[in-house]
Amino acid sequence: MNNHRAGYIYLALLLIGVIYILRLLQIQVLDDKYAVIAEKISLRRQTVYPQRGLIFDREKNLVVYNEPVYDLMLSLPIRLKGIDTGSFCEILEIDRREFDKRLAKAKKRSYRGKSVFKKNVSNILYARVQERLYEFKGFFFEIRQDRNYKYNSAAHVLGYLGEINRNQLKKQEEGYYEQGDYNGKKGVERFYEDYLRGVKGEKYFYVDKFGVNKGSYKEGKLDVEPIDGNNLFLSIDIDLQQYGELLLNNKMGSVVAIEPQTGEVLALISSPFYNPANFNIQNRGKFYSKAINDPTKPIFNRAVSAPYPPGSTFKPVMALIGLEDGAISENTHFGCPGYYKLGRRIIKCHEHTYSTSLQRSIASSCNTYYCNTFKSMMQLDKYANTEEAYNSWRNYLQSFGLGAKLGVDVSGEFKGWLMDPSFYDKMHGKDRWSYANIISLSFGQGELGLTPLQMANVASSIANRGYYFPPHVVKQIEGIESIPQKYLIKKHIKVSPSNFSPVIEGMFEVTKTGTGSGVAIKGIDIAGKTGTVQNPHGKNHSAYMAFAPVNDPKIAIAVVVEESGYGATWAAPIAHLMIEHYLQPDSVEVSSREYLETKMKNSNLIPVKYRELQDASLYGK
Repeated sequence: MNNHRAGYIYLALLLIGVIYILRLLQIQVLDDKYAVIAEKISLRRQTVYPQRGLIFDREKNLVVYNEPVYDLMLSLPIRLKGIDTGSFCEILEIDRREFDKRLAKAKKRSYRGKSVFKKNVSNILYARVQERLYEFKGFFFEIRQDRNYKYNSAAHVLGYLGEINRNQLKKQEEGYYEQGDYNGKKGVERFYEDYLRGVKGEKYFYVDKFGVNKGSYKEGKLDVEPIDGNNLFLSIDIDLQQYGELLLNNKMGSVVAIEPQTGEVLALISSPFYNPANFNIQNRGKFYSKAINDPTKPIFNRAVSAPYPPGSTFKPVMALIGLEDGAISENTHFGCPGYYKLGRRIIKCHEHTYSTSLQRSIASSCNTYYCNTFKSMMQLDKYANTEEAYNSWRNYLQSFGLGAKLGVDVSGEFKGWLMDPSFYDKMHGKDRWSYANIISLSFGQGELGLTPLQMANVASSIANRGYYFPPHVVKQIEGIESIPQKYLIKKHIKVSPSNFSPVIEGMFEVTKTGTGSGVAIKGIDIAGKTGTVQNPHGKNHSAYMAFAPVNDPKIAIAVVVEESGYGATWAAPIAHLMIEHYLQPDSVEVSSREYLETKMKNSNLIPVKYRELQDASLYGK
C-alpha cells in the first residue's frame, strides 16, 4: 500500500515537472510575447521635434527664425547609484538641495518613462553637460525649437510660444501634443499653429538598466522623420511697420494700415510695444511679470482689442448713411451758429462758415450738421418709431463690419461696441427714448466703440467705394494653395456706390483746406478725417483715418494716440508720414517734413503718472 502511495507521489511530481518544462518551452521558444515585453522595457522612444515654419514679411524678408532649445531629461525609473551628484550639481550650477527638489518633481511629473529635469538649458551649459553626459547615466537631452527675431518689431502681430497647458492637453482632439510641448500663444503663432508646428518624428534606442543609450533599435527601421512646418509670408511690410513704431514710440495708441484692394494688413502697431525676443521661451520668465505690472499695458494689443469712441472720424460714415437713407442729399445745407441746441443742452461746434454743405461739414468737422442729419433719419416717416429707425442705422453700421469681429488672423480681436435697442430700453424704459437721448452717436461719441482695426477697415471700405475684404496679416502659406477662403470673399456695404463720391470729396477737402491741411503731403492726394475723441479719464484722444491716393487707393490707415489732444496735431501727421513712407519711399522732399517727422519721433506723450513706472528693458527701442 505504501509502495503504491509513493508511486503516485512520484508520478505527480513527474507530471508537474513536465508541465513546467513545457510551459517554459512555450514562453522561451514558441511564444515571443514576453520577449517583446522585455525588449520594450529596454527601449526609449525619443520625440524628434520638427523645424517650426519660418515667418517672412510681404517682401520675403526673414522676420522670425528658429533656435534650438535644450531640455535636460531624465529616464524613469532611474538609479542614481554610481552618479557623482556633486560633479553633476557643479556643472549645472545648482546645490544638492535643488538637485533633490528637481529629482522629486521629475519623478512626480513623468510621462512615457521620461521627465524634464531642467528646461531651457543654455547653449554653453548644454555643451558642458553633453561632453560628460556618459558619466550621468539616465540623463539625456531633448532638442526643440524656440523663436528668435531679425527685427525688434511687430511683437503683437507675431505673438510668441509657450508650454501647452493642461486644459489644452485635455481638449485636443488629434493627440498631437504631449506634456511639456510648446504651442503658439498669441498673434499669428497662435492663429496659424496647425500650419507652423509641423509633424513630430520619433526615434527608438536601446537603453541599459541605467537608461544609457546603447544604439538604434532595429537599425532605425521604426524611426519616423519629422515634417517641418509651413513657412508664413505676412502681408506686413516690415519697413513700414518699423517706421510706424518709431513715430508712435513713447506714446500710447495704435496704427493699422490696410491695402484696400485685398484687405492685406500692411502695418499693425500697438504702443507701447515690446521687444519680441524678450518673450521667447528662454527670456520670458525675466520679462513677463514686468510687462504685466507695467501700467501702460504693453502686452495688450490695442490695434485689435481696444474700443475707442471714433469721434469725428465717424462723420463720413454718418454722411454715407444719411445719403443712402434719404435723410439728406448731396445738396443739403444746415446752418451752424457754432453749436447745436437740444432743449437746455448745448453741443459745441468748431468755428466755420454759418451755412454748411455736405463736403464742408466733413472738411470743417461740423457737429451741428450731423446732429441734424441724425435727427432727420430718426424721424423719417418710413420708420414707425425711434427703435425702428435706430435698427436701420445700426444695420448700416453692421455692413461696415462694426459691432462684430472682422475675423482678422491675429488673436485677441474685440468686436467693439454697437448697442442693441434693448440697451436703451434698460437705460430709459421701453418706448421712452428718442434721438435726443442718443444724439452723441451722430458725431462718434456716446455708446459706440471701434477698434483701430475697424476704423482702418472703414477707411478701406470708403476707398473701395462700397466694399472690403476681411483684413488679414498673412499673404501666403507655403505649400498651401490659398490662405483661408474667408479672406478672399468681398463684403459689400449697404450704401450705393454713387453716394461715396460727395463724401470722398469732403474727405479730400480735409487735407486741402480743412482740419488736416496743415500736415498735407506734397505730391500725394489724401482723403482723410480728423477726430478729437472725448475721454472721461483724462486728456482727449487724437484720432485720424485716411486713404491715398484718392483716385487709386493703395493704402488705408487709422491712427489713435491716447490722451494727446487734437486729431490734426498727432494722429494725422503720423498717418500722413506713414502714407508718404509707403507710397514714396525714395522721396527727395525731405526738408518739407523733416521737422514734423522729428517732432513725432521725439515727443513723449505717455501721461506723466505712468512714465516712472515703465520698465525700459521691455522695449529695447
